[in-house]
Amino acid sequence: MKILITGGAGFIGSAVVRHIINNTNHQVLNVDKLTYAGNLDSLEPVSYSERYSFTEIDICDSEALKQAFHKFQPNLVMHLAAESHVDRSIDGASEFIQTNIVGTFQLLEVAKNYWISLPESQKTNFKFHHISTDEVFGDLEGPTNLFTEESSYKPSS
Repeated sequence: MKILITGGAGFIGSAVVRHIINNTNHQVLNVDKLTYAGNLDSLEPVSYSERYSFTEIDICDSEALKQAFHKFQPNLVMHLAAESHVDRSIDGASEFIQTNIVGTFQLLEVAKNYWISLPESQKTNFKFHHISTDEVFGDLEGPTNLFTEESSYKPSS
């Protein structure tokens, strides 16, 4: 399997990349803008692997994304790229809107067009998985009231 991971140099993204390279035979293309949250040092343990590659791309750059999809030919997209640290969004919402909304839209459009171009036999196996912060679900009300796939969005910032 060929997995394109956005935000793969972030805290969670780098853990996902390391896990995949260390525990599977899958190939990974790490796409990251390398903002304040990206740290390629966290990927040093897997940087030697022939199954790992990195490209510095802003997910708002649809042309660069198209080229990455065309060259890598992923079967799966794991979208983790986001402006995080929700408290920062209160002071500067523009960056968050650009990356988290516009960037996600650009990535979805590129992935959709890539999917459309696939042979019918490959379309059913292509997956797009968007991983988001738990902040979109609001605040937990104790240790037994956990979020599920059916939980409604109740952002608290």
